[in-house]
Amino acid sequence: GITQHIGAYQAEVNGKTITFLDTPGHEAFSSIRSRGTKVADIAVLVVAAEESVKPQTKEAISIIKAEGIPFIVAINKIDKESANPQRVRQDLAAEEVQVEDWGGTVPVVEISAKQNKNIDALMEMILLVAELEELSEDLSSPCEGVIVESQLDKLRGYVATALIKKGMLEIGDFITVGTTYGKVKSMEDFLKKPVKRAIPSQPVAITGWTTAPVIGKSFKSSHSKDEAEKIAEDNTDIMPLLKFFQNSAPSYEGKKVLNVVFKTDVSSSMEALESALGAIKSDLVAVRVVGYEVGVIGEADIKSAISSNAKVYGFRVKIDEGARRIAEKGNIQIKTFDVIYELIEAVRDEMANLLDPEIRMVPHGKLRILAIFKTDPRSQIVGGKVTTGKIVRGAFADVMRGGEKVAKGRISQLQSNKEDMPEVREGLEAGIKFEFIGSEDFGGILEGDILEVYEEESVKRTI
Repeated sequence: GITQHIGAYQAEVNGKTITFLDTPGHEAFSSIRSRGTKVADIAVLVVAAEESVKPQTKEAISIIKAEGIPFIVAINKIDKESANPQRVRQDLAAEEVQVEDWGGTVPVVEISAKQNKNIDALMEMILLVAELEELSEDLSSPCEGVIVESQLDKLRGYVATALIKKGMLEIGDFITVGTTYGKVKSMEDFLKKPVKRAIPSQPVAITGWTTAPVIGKSFKSSHSKDEAEKIAEDNTDIMPLLKFFQNSAPSYEGKKVLNVVFKTDVSSSMEALESALGAIKSDLVAVRVVGYEVGVIGEADIKSAISSNAKVYGFRVKIDEGARRIAEKGNIQIKTFDVIYELIEAVRDEMANLLDPEIRMVPHGKLRILAIFKTDPRSQIVGGKVTTGKIVRGAFADVMRGGEKVAKGRISQLQSNKEDMPEVREGLEAGIKFEFIGSEDFGGILEGDILEVYEEESVKRTI
């Protein structure tokens, strides 16, 4: 029920073509939303009519403003009973977004995607804004654009989704992204139909790469391998996006470490995962990424996990049968997920498992010592009155004298009216056998001492 990938598709309106980049809304995908806005000519800010402005909405507004691109507000879900479009307008005004019917300059369209209501009006508004901005295509060469997604296809090799910004890309052209280059072997449009050339604003899936191109990076076409290689050499200073996974994380010294191998379906999933894990801060435990790649979980991943005692996590990927067998033999844990925040929570949980549990005291009651009956080096038999709460057999107790703790022990036997009891409540007298814990130098319980009785509860820590 949530968008987890960036999508690129086109729609025909009044004989004109609009290319849409659909970005995920979950907080883990903030970098993808930012990249989508950088590529776009116009932004459509979608706000739910019943939820109004959310943290992700504010983030999107700041990205749009930073890029300085024109935008339209689409108030969605107006079909819901709880819809309140006027509240949306008010909340947007608080974020310095003034829509046209409130005296501002930002166009607003109320829509219901579910009921297909006013979608045509939204499309026409996009074309109107494009006309006012005098947007036009540039067919001059070389072709330039942006890589918005990349993945590993078992049959076709590395496949990258590119958005053409300038010029025309044709099969046989060489294309360079950072230090990676390839020869365009095939192209498909957003409907997966093969195309021989791509023009500005057209999204295409390109094959022919030797390695996965870095998402979010610009590309440039050339007509020869030598020219492509020269461009790649000039780009050697371009830093890869995945800095956290490449070990520019904080020092592991003094921390417990969770070793992991990550495999995801596409590059942007890996980027989103890195962003979410990089935000996890702990002084006690850290994640060390010993491997991360796009594609199925294979034997090499399991062998890497065995050598580094790592766990293997996959996001929307399958597990190779050979890898599964090696994992079972090597006792390596593999977990796969279809929802990214479930994967992130699983990593947090495993990090927490490395920490010793927190011991909490659950108080039961207090007993004032009235008599000492028998004393030996490891225990005492004493009597007293329960002043608050209850006294429980098997519970821990601190010996308090003058407001200070002088010893700790456990109530191993408990009687009231000479009968064994599981517990004795406030106002009653009790006889107990008190066994000392680590109190060799303690002289013993005295009349007038207070026993504060409690249970120790082991609570798993959270990250």
